[in-house]
Amino acid sequence: MAELSIDLSWTYADAAKFPNRHTITFSGAQQVESDAAPDWGGSESATNPEQALGAAMASCHMMTFLALAKKAKWPVRQYSDHATAHLGKNPAGQMAVVRIDLAPIVTFDTGFECTEDMLVTMHERAHRYCFIANSVSDALTVDIQPARAST
Repeated sequence: MAELSIDLSWTYADAAKFPNRHTITFSGAQQVESDAAPDWGGSESATNPEQALGAAMASCHMMTFLALAKKAKWPVRQYSDHATAHLGKNPAGQMAVVRIDLAPIVTFDTGFECTEDMLVTMHERAHRYCFIANSVSDALTVDIQPARAST
């Protein structure tokens, strides 16, 4: 099995305060400044774990969709998404990401016919095979947007 890791680094400057801001390093190279969500006192200029979870879900869903589309010989031209992670209380009364909404928009080469049913089925399959979706609860909605032809 693959092992995928990150490095996390946090240092405080003032012993009286414990800020949440920290640095996450991916693959020993790319660094991301992270903090708590703004509602919890974090900076809007830094990513937060809730956004990162939404981004991971959207990215995994897209890569799975594209792999399935390639296998089905669908001529995808562009794929975009707007993911929203919703914070709230889970059934145990604990704060959690209780839902993640994806709103993918897929654009195909001109001339490719993709019905709404075909698109829904492909997104359902992408969700079923997405590693991240299989790692968290079923609190994910996919608001499938109509297929578009490239211009």
